This record gives sequence, C-alpha cells and structure tokens, in this order.
Amino acid sequence: MAKNKDSKETKKDIPSQSIKWDLSPAPESKGHIKLQDKYDLFINGKWVKPSSGKYFDTTNPATEEKLAEIAYANDADVDKAVKAAREAYTNVWSRMSGAERGKYLFRIARLIQERAREFAVIETLDGGKSIRESRDVDVPLAANHFFYYAGWADKLQYAFPNRKMESLGVAGQIIPWNFPLLMAAWKIAPALACGNTVVLKPAETTSLTCLKLAEIFEEAGLPPGVVNIITGHGDTGAALVNHPDINKIAFTGSTNIGKIIQRAVSGTNKKLTLELGGKSANIIFEDAAIDQAVEGIVNGIFFNQGHVCCAGSRLFVQEGVADEVIQKLKDRMDHLYVGDPMDKNTDIGAINSKEQFDTIKRYVKIGKNEGNEIYESKCEIPSKGYFCRPTLILDVAQSSTLVQEEIFGPVLTVQTFRTVDEVIQKANNTQYGLAAGVWTDKGSKIFNLTTKLRAGVVWANTYNKFDPTSPFGGYKESGFGREGGVHGLESYLK
Repeated sequence: MAKNKDSKETKKDIPSQSIKWDLSPAPESKGHIKLQDKYDLFINGKWVKPSSGKYFDTTNPATEEKLAEIAYANDADVDKAVKAAREAYTNVWSRMSGAERGKYLFRIARLIQERAREFAVIETLDGGKSIRESRDVDVPLAANHFFYYAGWADKLQYAFPNRKMESLGVAGQIIPWNFPLLMAAWKIAPALACGNTVVLKPAETTSLTCLKLAEIFEEAGLPPGVVNIITGHGDTGAALVNHPDINKIAFTGSTNIGKIIQRAVSGTNKKLTLELGGKSANIIFEDAAIDQAVEGIVNGIFFNQGHVCCAGSRLFVQEGVADEVIQKLKDRMDHLYVGDPMDKNTDIGAINSKEQFDTIKRYVKIGKNEGNEIYESKCEIPSKGYFCRPTLILDVAQSSTLVQEEIFGPVLTVQTFRTVDEVIQKANNTQYGLAAGVWTDKGSKIFNLTTKLRAGVVWANTYNKFDPTSPFGGYKESGFGREGGVHGLESYLK
C-alpha cells in the first residue's frame, strides 16, 4: 500500500525477514488410527504367524518409542508366500479379464482415499517424515498410482500396439524406508494391472503402512494370494530374490544391495528392474528467478530430509549469483522448523533410524575433516529422537567424498561454475544418474541441458514433482528400467 509523505512509518517498523515466528503447536490427532500390538505375515489372503515365531520391534524415530511388533519371515515363509502367489496367478488372476482386474485396482484406490488420514499419520509415526509430506504427497500419490494403472488394465493392446504382450507370473518386490506406502503402490499397481501376482517385502523399519495396505486388499475383496506381504530384514529379501519360482524382481534401495541382487539374478530367467541411489545435481543459472530457485532447492533436499533417492543434494550455482543464492539459502534454512513430525508446522521431521542418523553425522564429520566450510541452521532440535539440522557444505571440491557419495540426509554441497559446458561436465561427473534440476528463464538452455545431462529425470524450474503418468528411473549406478507411466507396464510384461 502506498504511503503519503507525511507517514512516519520507517523501515524499522517493518518486520525483518530474519524473524522466525514462534508458532503454537498444531499436532495431528492420533486417536483415529488403529494399530495392533503385533503384526503377522499376510499370505494367501490370511494373517499367518512366522514359522520361526520371531518378531522384531518397529519404533517411532521421533520419540524412540515402540509402535508394534513385526513378524520376521524366514525361507519357509517366503516359500509359502511365493507358492500362494503362483497358485493365485495360475488359477485366478492371469485368467481374469483386464476390465475385472481394473475394478479391483479402482476399489483399492478409493479405499486408500477413504482412509487417507489414517495412512498419513501411520506413515509419519513409523517413518519420521513430516505429517504435511505424508498427507499432501505420499498418500495422494499412492492412490493416484492405483487409479492410473486401473485405467490401463484393459487397454494393454493400446499401450503396445501390434505387439502381443503377456504377464510374467510372480513378481518379487523389495521397497525402501523413505516412501513405504508410495513405493508399494508404485510397484504393486502396474504388476497387478498386467496380470501378475506379487510378493512384497517392505523395509524392516517402515513396514506398518504396507501391512495396513494389506487390510485394504482384504476390504477390497482381492482374491487370496494375489498380493502377499512378508516382513523381515535383509535375509528375508535375499530369500525372495533367490527363490526359483520368481519371474521378476523389482528393487528400490541402495546401489550396493542392487549390485548384490544383480549378481544373484544373473544367469536366471528372472526379469529385473533396479531403482538405486542418486547424487542429483540442481543447477542455478544467473538468469533464473532466484527466490523461486532457492525455494526449489529447499524443497528438493530439506523438506524431505534428503531421504528422496533423487534429492537435489549437489547444488551448482553460476558465479555471478553465488553469493546471493548462498545467503538466501542460509536465511531460508534458519526459518525451517525441525521437530515433531506430527506437528503441522514442522518442515523437517526425524531421520528414520539411528543407523541412518549416525551415517549422516559421519559424513558431516568427513566434511569438517576435509576442511570445508559447514553451515548448519540455528534451529533448536528435540533432545530425544533422531533429528538433524539442515546443513550446507561450502567450498567443496569435485572429488570430495560428500560430492561423490550418497548421504541420504538434509546435507547440501555447494559448488560454483562459469559456463554451461563446465556445469554439464561437473554434473555428469558422478557414478549416479537418477535426476537433475535446471533453473533458468531460457527455454533453449533447458532443452540443451536435458540432452546433455545423464539423468533419468530432469526438472525445469521445479523439483521433486511426481506424477503416475511419468516414467522414473536412472542411468549408470542409479539402476535400470523405468517405473511409472506406460514404461512401468512394460517392466511387468513379456
């Protein structure tokens, strides 16, 4: 509003952008959710106790409190689940028309929407991510993937014209802890749409929403054995990978485990897709909208605690705007709220596990030992639970451990560049190739970089935008194969 010349308002009367407002707590209610004290395995449409009788605890990383006990599946349990999936595939699911399969997927999607609030709260309690992210990203996207692939179930001949496509059989799927519900939907939906049956193994630290998803399958009337959910640690996943009656393995997780799986599958007839680690570049040019770019950087690495495999963890800033971008990043970081993930004011929740928490701290220590300038936000963090302040690592060399290795936490390395060719060379100088971001007002520059950057996804003037219609996957040690979109169907067909 314009002020007349007699106004006595001065700059000192205007609130400074450096002020961080004290917000009253706005915790999401937990009273509506239903969690059992103990969860068994979901095999052949029934809840089955593990053969060994063993269970393990899943905890809330924000409070370190136990949430439930989870069944520990061994080789015998895995075999039982695969046999159930094979029987369901042979006798029911592969014989069912695509239109009928689609009806089940539509029903599952609607039920996820109806129980969206419950899923969001459990995802946050078990995984540590902010309730805003669970509520606004994970759960809606999970439902959307089932909706999207439900529409393809009876249209495969249009997806692949002039080609005869058939389902594979039984798919073994292993998913990570960073997006448990979304990764389950990401893998289960296209597999079922194509006529396959599934044995899913979630991460041991975040099994609850997958087990709640089994309740959705029950409520939807999904035929027994079409989806089986087995829980456990790495040996459970290994038993699934090595089972002789599996036709397809789909794995999302670390590059090291992906290499082990690739060697295990080599020499067999199993089809394989791997979505592995990343060290994605986010590139800001001098002609970019700086405030928009800074917000995109924060969204790409800090809001999700850096737990997205495609997190923009390497920032490249053109020299002419480097000082401005870094200062605005520091200011923005100081305004982020780190704390109770269930509080709707919270921007950054808890790290998923003590193991990952210790890994992040180890990498920050490496940065200090390498002599880098390190800037941590000034926010307070809870004394209990696994919380990390958002961190900038400045003055890093291209060869730095922090630039080359995936940290999987809210840690951002910053480098500068002068020319387009220089930043392309630096961005591609990594073992990974999952994603990248480009910030500029020149469309020609965007299209030039999308042809030169060796990344499966390149976002332009945005970051971390996902849609079930778009394929996702990487190059080099970020894996192979694509999930999402029509491309995601082909991975489950022959």
